[in-house]
Amino acid sequence: MPVTVRPATPADHQAWLPLWRGYQEFYAVSLPEDTTASTWARFHDPASPLHCALAVGADDLPVGLVHLILHGSTWSAAPHCYLSDLFVPPELRGKGVGRALIAYAYDWARGRACSCVHWLTHQDNGAARALYDQVAVHRGHIRYEKILAD
Repeated sequence: MPVTVRPATPADHQAWLPLWRGYQEFYAVSLPEDTTASTWARFHDPASPLHCALAVGADDLPVGLVHLILHGSTWSAAPHCYLSDLFVPPELRGKGVGRALIAYAYDWARGRACSCVHWLTHQDNGAARALYDQVAVHRGHIRYEKILAD
């Protein structure tokens, strides 16, 4: 499926929202509306390290999203890029959209002199892992987290 990946604009909000909700549904979470609104606003704040890009078809309608976070690292003098979220609707998976979004992430990170792009996925996400194993290296790390009270 031929797609173009481009930065999201404020005008893309209504097209981005179903993709963002689809991502949450896939991971069986439901974020508060104020978190979604804050996230969208930070994508368009030049002072924020968050970035959103959309894969679009020939009709310029979004068919996938990627969210990136630029951050410092103790392992490199150069910044790193965390690929926070990547989502392609189930009916479009396996058609090259995810691969195009990851290629965009690599190019975006190179443009900011990053030394690394990294991300997480669930161990049971076999379809995504099949792609990720082709485009990156799994180094065996296990994620731990502690949710802090608000």
